[in-house]
Amino acid sequence: MRISDFWRLMDDEFGSGYSRVLGGSLVLAGVGGRTAAQALAAGINPRDIWLAVCDVQDVPEERRLGRDIKPRQDGPDLA
Repeated sequence: MRISDFWRLMDDEFGSGYSRVLGGSLVLAGVGGRTAAQALAAGINPRDIWLAVCDVQDVPEERRLGRDIKPRQDGPDLA
C-alpha cells in the first residue's frame, strides 16, 4: 500500500479534516506506540498502520478495504 492509499482510506472512513487530526494524535500500540504520522515518517508499512487504526477505531472488517470505486469511463470504448 502506498502512503497516498493510506490517506485515501483515512479520508473515506473518517472525513478529510478529521483523518489528519486522527493521524497526528491517535497513539497506536500496533505500530510501536506511535501516531500514524510518526509511523509513516518512520517507514512503517502504511497497510500495517491502516490496520492498527482500524483496530483502535473499531472499523468493521467489511470497510477495511475501503469503498468500491467505479472505474472511470473516459472517452469512447475502443474495443
